Amino acid sequence: MVYTLPGVRLPTVPSAAYKVGSCGLGHVDRRSAAHLRFLLKNKSQSRMIFSGGKAYESGFQPSMATAPEKVLVPGTESDGSSSPRENLEIVSGTSQISGNLESVDGPIVKEQEQLIEQQISGEAIKGKDSASVQLLDEDAGLNTEGKSYSISKTIADESSMVKERVIPPPGAGQKIYEIDTLLTNYREHLDYRYGQYKKLRDAIDKYEGGLEVFSRGYEKLGFNRSETGITYREWAPGAKSASLIGDFNNWNANADVMTRNEFGVWEIFLPNNADGSPAIPHGSRVKIRMDTPSGIKDSIPAWIKFSVQAPGEIPYNGIYYDPPVEERYVFKHPRPSKPKSLRIYECHVGMSSTEPVINTYANFRDEVLPRIKKLGYNAVQIMAIQEHSYYASFGYHVTNFFAPSSRFGTPDDLKSLIDKAHELGLVVLMDIVHSHSSNNTLDGLNMFDGTDSCYFHSGTRGYHWMWDSRLFNYGQWEVLRFLLSNARWWLDEYKFDGFRFDGVTSMMYTHHGLQMAFTGNYSEYFGFATDVDAVAYLMLVNDLIHGLFPEAITIGEDVSGMPAFCIPLQDGGMGFDYRLHMAIADKWIETLKKRDEEWSMGDIIHTLTNRRWREKCVCYAESHDQALVGDKTIAFWLMDKDMYDFMAVDRPSTPLIDRGIALHKMIRLITMGLGGEGYLNFMGNEFGHPEWIDFPRGDQHLPDGRVIPGNGNSYDKCRRRFDLGDAEYLRYHGLQEFDQAMQHLEENYGFMTSEHQYISRKDEADRVIVFERGNLLFVFNFHWSKSYSDYRVGCLKPGKYKVALDSDDKLFGGFGRISHEAEYFTSEGWQDDRPRSFYIYAPSRTAVVYALAEVEAEPIDVQVSPNV
Repeated sequence: MVYTLPGVRLPTVPSAAYKVGSCGLGHVDRRSAAHLRFLLKNKSQSRMIFSGGKAYESGFQPSMATAPEKVLVPGTESDGSSSPRENLEIVSGTSQISGNLESVDGPIVKEQEQLIEQQISGEAIKGKDSASVQLLDEDAGLNTEGKSYSISKTIADESSMVKERVIPPPGAGQKIYEIDTLLTNYREHLDYRYGQYKKLRDAIDKYEGGLEVFSRGYEKLGFNRSETGITYREWAPGAKSASLIGDFNNWNANADVMTRNEFGVWEIFLPNNADGSPAIPHGSRVKIRMDTPSGIKDSIPAWIKFSVQAPGEIPYNGIYYDPPVEERYVFKHPRPSKPKSLRIYECHVGMSSTEPVINTYANFRDEVLPRIKKLGYNAVQIMAIQEHSYYASFGYHVTNFFAPSSRFGTPDDLKSLIDKAHELGLVVLMDIVHSHSSNNTLDGLNMFDGTDSCYFHSGTRGYHWMWDSRLFNYGQWEVLRFLLSNARWWLDEYKFDGFRFDGVTSMMYTHHGLQMAFTGNYSEYFGFATDVDAVAYLMLVNDLIHGLFPEAITIGEDVSGMPAFCIPLQDGGMGFDYRLHMAIADKWIETLKKRDEEWSMGDIIHTLTNRRWREKCVCYAESHDQALVGDKTIAFWLMDKDMYDFMAVDRPSTPLIDRGIALHKMIRLITMGLGGEGYLNFMGNEFGHPEWIDFPRGDQHLPDGRVIPGNGNSYDKCRRRFDLGDAEYLRYHGLQEFDQAMQHLEENYGFMTSEHQYISRKDEADRVIVFERGNLLFVFNFHWSKSYSDYRVGCLKPGKYKVALDSDDKLFGGFGRISHEAEYFTSEGWQDDRPRSFYIYAPSRTAVVYALAEVEAEPIDVQVSPNV
């Protein structure tokens, strides 16, 4: 028996037998409450998949951080149910689409308008039985899958308040021309894209009751439980027939046949059992079987809230997740206030253990969150939340968009993690992927209804050749509903505080930024290569998020430098709060490849400060990208193999280690000091985590007979050795202490968001950089051997200065060449275009931050030195 996919032939895995406590395993009627199910309990501190009461070990099943509590996966060899994927053959379509802009922005937009006018007609979806599916509040009595009928006052208050909020109407969108006068040359394009956004807003208001209602698509599509039963709906316009199958009906495709409306939405209503219990028990496996143009296909429901890969199986199964009221997590803590200065700790739950295992939401909550708080970060950005079948994709090849990854635990475990973060005062951001979708046809949206155009562009336009993934059609009405509802779902249901939108550059251009070197010429941003549908979607999603959740934060991963990216929507911008300043990390790698004598102070300064006026940036010296196998972290670039033998404090160092530790601290501090209004660090990099990230992988056998060796499915390089940073006998500890001091310095002074920033010196001969940020004066001496006594530095404010942070402190692995008791008094007189100055000692490869201890006179207006 085989599974046949386009270009892939996978052997099936024999089913294993499982014993599930005292639950019966034989044939059961789907209306019976005693049906086999997931036993999901919220008492455990962590989760593990068990089989027959023993920890399951298989080449397919990863290691998992464990605790005594069990999660039992349904499926037995005695229940007689057939596999949901038995003897399936799927053939890919071959339709093509033109890639020119006329077809992108012209007919497609007209097609969309015709769809709205002719097909929506006031009801986006309308069922054919008594269950109305109009996306208005008339059936608000329906509760979404997994929601309690009696939820806590805290959640009820926030959710009901959000529903009452009115998203402001679009503005004139003209202020961008005042902010950036160069944009007037591209007014026609910019007004057109803003007009498309306004048309969508108007259409959504007219036909869907507004963005607020439209973004609650999960209350209509997918599984929704009411007092009388469960309604399941799925948009699959290419399907010829559809049935709901699963454990609850013994995978019988004839038992629960669905009906289709004129808009391609399939529906079925399952009344409660005679005893009032739901027709589908909590924890049951479910799929939708469709007769499609490509053949019979079983798919995980697109709006599924949880999916699990059973032990010993390749495909995932959708799980009907609706735990009893007493087992549902109840949020206890309010969201923290939106921080003025954003200091982000980027992390991955699965690899956050010090052991070579997949960590859990619960262990991350108890062990990692307190560490993040102690380090001084105020936001945690979590990767790989949306379910992804391929672990090594780092979570970027999403298969189930509404489901939190089951590798790390249950949805309630994730809620507990977020609630704990809020208790600690940490904002929780989610790394959300709306730029593309997994190419996986077994578990994901690809070929969902047997066509290649259900959620995606057809043909080559719908395929990202570098990522091997599918690209959404943002001009499709139901795609907009799906993605907007997805963003709302994570904010409302799980209480995330915002998003880092991945791959935004790929979305905004039809060339996806591939083989494209952006020079800053505005014609690169506003032309035929711009995907106006995608830009309009990004404007809509920012409109939705900030309209319903005013404190929410949106960060866009854009390498192109798109103008007006972080300008408010009312003013004609795209509405993001921050742009990731991605050029900085690239510049550091480029610099580290050079000898110290070749470093350019001016080049470093230019890269750090090269950002658009009034558009905030999140800067970073390195992120997860640099930590992956095939790349090198800053610590590895600096210290290389010496890190293996010379990091013990009680052993002699080497020149390479001394240089590396000094520059590692300086690079991070100057990046935070000048690079933006927010700062990001990937977990472990704060202490110079050794080696790289290498996900477990087996040997890859290519069609031509070649074999790409794997790593024996090892998790050894897929973890974070926090113990190294904690060990006081290792030099990693000094780097960790410095990062902590750096975060607390920003917390105390808020220099990243200060409007005052002035670079007074960038001396190529001395290799010295001096700048002011807020009330702090930063001095960097990048010279490899020269230290400077009585070095005069200019400043703005008069008074007494003291050392606030010193990278050469012995606590941070330095040499202790700076006195922290010394006081520095300013004197009048121009120096480096500053009205005052004082004298310091600037040791080689050292960064020192000076803070004004007391104000002795009012600051004077800054003027150009009369000597210039």
